[in-house]
Amino acid sequence: MIKDLWYKNAVVYCLSVRTFLDGNGDGIGDFAGLERRLDYLQGIGITAIWLMPFQPSPKRDGGYDITDYYGVDPDYGSLGDFVAFTHAAKQRGLRVLIDLVVNHTSDQHPWFQSARSDPDSPYRDWYVWSKTKPPHADEGMVFPGVQTTTWTRDAKAGAYYFHRFMPFQPDLNTAHPAVRAEIQKIMGFWIQLGVSGFRMDAVPFVIAKKGPEVTGEPDEQFDMLRDFREFLQWRQGDAIILGEANILPKKDLDYFGDDADRLHMLFNFQVNQALFYGLAAGDGRPLAKAMRKTWNRPDSAQWAVFLRNHDELDLGRLTETQRQAVFSAFGPEKGMQLYDRGIRRRLAPMLGGDQQRIEIAYSLMFTLPGTPVLRYGDEIGMGDDLSLKERECARTTMQWSGEAQGGFTKCETPTLPVIESGAYGFDHVNVAAQRHDRGSLLNWMESIIRTRKEVPEIGWGDFSVIETASPAILAIRYDWEGNSVLCVHNLAGTPMEIELATGLEGPEGRVLIDLLTGRRCEADADGRHCLMMERYGYHWFRVGGLDAPLKRRVG
Repeated sequence: MIKDLWYKNAVVYCLSVRTFLDGNGDGIGDFAGLERRLDYLQGIGITAIWLMPFQPSPKRDGGYDITDYYGVDPDYGSLGDFVAFTHAAKQRGLRVLIDLVVNHTSDQHPWFQSARSDPDSPYRDWYVWSKTKPPHADEGMVFPGVQTTTWTRDAKAGAYYFHRFMPFQPDLNTAHPAVRAEIQKIMGFWIQLGVSGFRMDAVPFVIAKKGPEVTGEPDEQFDMLRDFREFLQWRQGDAIILGEANILPKKDLDYFGDDADRLHMLFNFQVNQALFYGLAAGDGRPLAKAMRKTWNRPDSAQWAVFLRNHDELDLGRLTETQRQAVFSAFGPEKGMQLYDRGIRRRLAPMLGGDQQRIEIAYSLMFTLPGTPVLRYGDEIGMGDDLSLKERECARTTMQWSGEAQGGFTKCETPTLPVIESGAYGFDHVNVAAQRHDRGSLLNWMESIIRTRKEVPEIGWGDFSVIETASPAILAIRYDWEGNSVLCVHNLAGTPMEIELATGLEGPEGRVLIDLLTGRRCEADADGRHCLMMERYGYHWFRVGGLDAPLKRRVG
């Protein structure tokens, strides 16, 4: 049993070392630069840092094509630099999560080079082969329109190899005992260097049976997840696995485990997509439905909730009507879309740079059941560069100041071009300027994160959705250890007055204190609360007032 559920009330910040800060002037972000910005991350209230892949790689897929699981790409520094970073993070109370990319390797990995060169290689069975091209080889592509097959012939091997992703990313045969043992060895290595857990990439593909004979619905090997968790609990009791698995709600417990013995956390893609529909349509009902559908889980399991990430905004779980509504609102042009299923933009330009809409989006994220995950640059409202290919458009370098290259580097040719012009150019949107602006998104974000950390009911408690007269109003009550919080959001672009009565019965429901403003709201003689909700307005209330008994607090 895990001894510390620190992840239940964490605030996670995802970043790419490559694009965060260049510490040596070569135009590429590195661990030396990242270490210099740990005080910044601690200052805005982050408690855990999730690093995208930084191991040696040809970088044909943003580093998700790895050639050495036990090293640091020379572009980013050395293993010594990594250890210095994790030590500095620990000194500041910050935990470190890293990407665990074990569904596939790069085709340049020594394992694959050995496997393709010799049928008697000890690594031959570490990959998935077929003497002939399977009849279903042109099905199941992750990147339709870019990827044309999942089986590619290797002339040197004289056989076809399986790759769920791109041809330069051959799948590991994760059913092989030696491969599973190697994955555990990889986790143990990084745990020893100061890591507190892993974001496991493409979990459904990792655990699915693979081979030329496999067709139809995936046959997942869930015991693999139990083995990984048991290994982690043995090596470091509070280490976790956060899984990337875009699955239907009926599969959630398969990944968490009925006895909480598989994954500790999962990204809630169902809620994420319903949230964007709610923002697009001004209708919170599908979001409330998605929350209810994904709520049955063990107490020690946790959802990770997010707005945008390093991939496209996947809308594949929405109905066709809902998906078109989101496209129309946030990605109407073909160049803003990707794979006909998602949007490749950052949040701020999707919401037209309207800070009130950006605030309600993040207020929603921070008050949804689970642990919030923030993406680098979104705390200042960074934009995107749609001239860059595919998902690179939303992976531009961090904008620290109004200096050349946004303060990211002193080099004239950064690893990715900084956004130089327009409303989201670095001279308009940067950390330095927003620090000195009381009304800036950055200062608002610091405040909202601080408040979220003081409301563990959201991370730990049970929730109920309170019915209101308008579909645009989403009211969620959290209860935990005798404490209650009510979060109310107006998804409409027009103000409205609402009444709340049900869900606030009893003496404790007569007084609401807004945790964001300190204002007091008292019920009328009939026990009803009358609230004026601004356009895209939001309120976090302590039920019973600030004098209500706070029986327990968890950091």
